[in-house]
Amino acid sequence: MGETLKSNLPPAYDPKQAEAKWYKYWIEGKFFEAGKDQEKEPFTIVIPPPNVTGKLHIGHALNMTLQDILTRFKRMKGYDTLWLPGMDHAGIATQARVEAKLREQGLSRHDLGREKFLEDVWKWKDEYAANIADQWRKMGLGLDYSRERFTFDEGFSDAVKEVFVRLYEKGLIYRGKYIINWDPKARTALSDIEVIHKEVKGALYHLKYPLTDGSGFIRVATTRPETMLGDVAVAVHPEDERYQDLIGKTVILPLVEREIPIIADEYVDPEFGSGAVKITPAHDPNDFEMGNRHQLPQILVMNEDGQMNELAGKYQGMDRFECRKQIVKDLEADGFLIEIEEHVHSVGHSERTGVVVEPYLSTQWFVAMKPLAERAIDAQKSGKGVRFVPDRFEKIYLHWIENVRDWCISRQLWWGHRIPAWYCDTCGEMTVARTAPQACSHCQGEKLRQDEDVLDTWFSSALWPFSTLGWPEQTADLKRYFPTDVLVTGYDIIYFWVARMIFTALEFTDEIPFRDVLLTGLVRDAEGRKMSKSLGNGVDPMDVIDQYGADAMRYMLSTGCTPGNDQRFRYERVEAARNFANKIWNASRFALMHLEGVSAEELELKGPFSIADKWILHRLNETVKDATRLLERYDFGEVGRVIYNFIWDELCDWYIEFAKLPLYGEDHEAKRVTRAVLNYVLDQSLRLLHPMMPFITEEIWQHLPVEGESITIAAWPEANEVFEAPEAVREMQVLIETIRAVRNIRAEMEVAPKHQVELLVRPDEDTVQVIERNEAAIKRLCGVNRLIVDPDLRRPDKSMTAVVTGAELFLPLAGLVDIEQTVKRLEAELKKLNAEVERVEKKLSNPGFVAKAPDHVVEAERQKGEEYREKREKVLARIQEIKG
Repeated sequence: MGETLKSNLPPAYDPKQAEAKWYKYWIEGKFFEAGKDQEKEPFTIVIPPPNVTGKLHIGHALNMTLQDILTRFKRMKGYDTLWLPGMDHAGIATQARVEAKLREQGLSRHDLGREKFLEDVWKWKDEYAANIADQWRKMGLGLDYSRERFTFDEGFSDAVKEVFVRLYEKGLIYRGKYIINWDPKARTALSDIEVIHKEVKGALYHLKYPLTDGSGFIRVATTRPETMLGDVAVAVHPEDERYQDLIGKTVILPLVEREIPIIADEYVDPEFGSGAVKITPAHDPNDFEMGNRHQLPQILVMNEDGQMNELAGKYQGMDRFECRKQIVKDLEADGFLIEIEEHVHSVGHSERTGVVVEPYLSTQWFVAMKPLAERAIDAQKSGKGVRFVPDRFEKIYLHWIENVRDWCISRQLWWGHRIPAWYCDTCGEMTVARTAPQACSHCQGEKLRQDEDVLDTWFSSALWPFSTLGWPEQTADLKRYFPTDVLVTGYDIIYFWVARMIFTALEFTDEIPFRDVLLTGLVRDAEGRKMSKSLGNGVDPMDVIDQYGADAMRYMLSTGCTPGNDQRFRYERVEAARNFANKIWNASRFALMHLEGVSAEELELKGPFSIADKWILHRLNETVKDATRLLERYDFGEVGRVIYNFIWDELCDWYIEFAKLPLYGEDHEAKRVTRAVLNYVLDQSLRLLHPMMPFITEEIWQHLPVEGESITIAAWPEANEVFEAPEAVREMQVLIETIRAVRNIRAEMEVAPKHQVELLVRPDEDTVQVIERNEAAIKRLCGVNRLIVDPDLRRPDKSMTAVVTGAELFLPLAGLVDIEQTVKRLEAELKKLNAEVERVEKKLSNPGFVAKAPDHVVEAERQKGEEYREKREKVLARIQEIKG
């Protein structure tokens, strides 16, 4: 029990004060640290490590909130729960940020040198890692900080080297010259999935390549004229009848005047362009493969920064796109340009820098993926693989791994895991080792240079689920917590990360790394657009927390998502979540007012129970069963809806209303029972809500007369068969419908709360006793001074009616309202509603408005129209009813 029990809750909930206080209490109490009880069944989630490149965005907030909900739930369920935190060094992304900062000072990394530059990056990492950790705290994340890891810490680096060496020794890592994706701005290689393809309006340039024998020319088409400087052949399909007599001849390469052959290859598509293509093995992946088949030379005419090199002749020093313009001018001037055709095609762009990626011949390190993929495919198809939620993503995953290409893992950066390969200056051979060798393994020479490149950041993060637990050492944590239970991540990194973790875990541990993969969607803005800096529509989760509190943000994000689907961020929904928190707070203040000074003996949960008591305990049972089932299947939106409906509608709006009757009455035993039920239901409700809204639930729970240090380690509610009371549910349904119907009529007729009314009820056979048993409650909660219950009752003239389960209700209007004035008021309201309906219909029938207005604006007008029509029908019905 918390030490704050002594005082009642203040009038208003203060999120800032509560959040700082309780997070400190949780951390000092070590409630999130795993491994305290080895008898408990373990449950493990490793956090998808955020990059140390900046602050967390709203997508991180969603992802981490869902993980926190699952781990808090499992901890309360009695599991030894580990939620392991950590961060990613993020190679190219972090280096790009630090280099940008240096450019502002007029410096480059080369001015500083590798060692000094890396010192600057480590300072950056320390600063931004501290920021991220602070954001974790503000969101209320129940992380085990005693096990926090970083993808560049010492143990992790050992794991990376171990994996590299083992794969190299198996022949699954190799070094070779290949066409790779090259980022000329970052000056580094990229893997295929770090390239974003965009549809671009470009041009197809049709050129004449003159035959050497002077008999004419062959027509070729290209989208990248600047690469023609590295052409080594023209290729046609071997069965293309147009070119049969040209195969084996040569042409003169325009502008360069080099003689190159015409070759035949089945790869050429006779239907594309002229059916003849230029071959540039150093600048195109397909040409590279064709060049190898025909033993053609590889002429690289571009530098790493995208400028043309000395092999480009007079174009040396030009930027690649400036060179393209100049070459087109020169081709036209020399009569080699036939035509320029508009051409929309897919162009790769660097995910990190945004520049157009250059297919580039380079010596790089690769992982041979096919053997690794085969094992993952076998596991998935045999039912021993991971379970994707939602399951439609399994097909996407399988399609990718079945068609996987070798992975380029070397990066021309300084920030990252240095490739553990050393080159001997004496014999030129290479040594791959876990630690720096003292001598060459081939000639024993001592002049060794380590490879300058680093590994792709995804290479190290692919080891995250098991290396964070101590692998390659067989640690106690690895044995206990691996494989992990759930990975919660975005569907957009299935290829980048999820698949690679599965490959490496199977290869090095013989296990899948996690049993379930829960995939979240993107958090979009209110209009459904992707959040971006260019649109200026991003949402900072810390701003949301400052304004509304962490609980409101967490509840809004978690209840707005369904696995695998995007959601829209709307501030109205955050406000609604804050209102929910305030509702709980006010209901708890009411309860605590009546629980003050009550002994534990008095709070023992025993009858005699009223109908309302039986009903709320039965509904609590159903809510516990539903919430547990829904959480187990990751249906967070439905969990939130079930708990919200129970707490707001049933506990706050109805049970507390019914509880006021005994609490303010003279029957001491009824008071005792009501207090006990109220305390129990509130305690259990707070536990159900705790994983979603941890701060406010802890604050209230610490004031309740319950046992325990913290709600974080309180037991998750379980349904109690003793409280099953379906007959009470039916009885309460009749009462709630009756009270709601009378209150609605009073509101529509604008009858003042203090004005007592007469209520006539015509019940069916099964409902007579229900109404009679609860006469006092109906009178008190409906403002009724005279209640008549008669199965043979006839409807009085000039009365309002309502139909509820098992009965008809009549409220005579005589003496209740001025009928004439009421009809006038309703007719005036009807006139306004007619005008609104007409306005909306006119707007929606205007093609200009529907075509030009944003979709959400048009939809809002449609909804307004529906609401106005619905209100109009109700008002019309009331007018007809009053007039009789």
